[in-house]
Amino acid sequence: MPKVKKSARGKHRWVGFQLDFVGMSRNKCEDFLSDNIQNIPVKLFDYKKKESVYYGILKVPLEHYLSVKEMLNQQDNCKTLTSSGKIKLVRERLGLK
Repeated sequence: MPKVKKSARGKHRWVGFQLDFVGMSRNKCEDFLSDNIQNIPVKLFDYKKKESVYYGILKVPLEHYLSVKEMLNQQDNCKTLTSSGKIKLVRERLGLK
């Protein structure tokens, strides 16, 4: 079966964010995201604790990028830190390598 071409896969952005919750597991983070980002297909890729702060990386469709960023920044304990078209750059900027 032939591989799907890059142009047919759809464009997306990687969004790095920070959560200021105590004891936030990955499952709780996914619940938090599904409660606050409705009707937009986002996927949580990385989620790690670093110096008592939780960092995560979301894969967001390009057409929803600005609205997802705005939704996350409206929450009291969440803020976006960086974004890029390449996950490698977001991981480097968050120090998650």
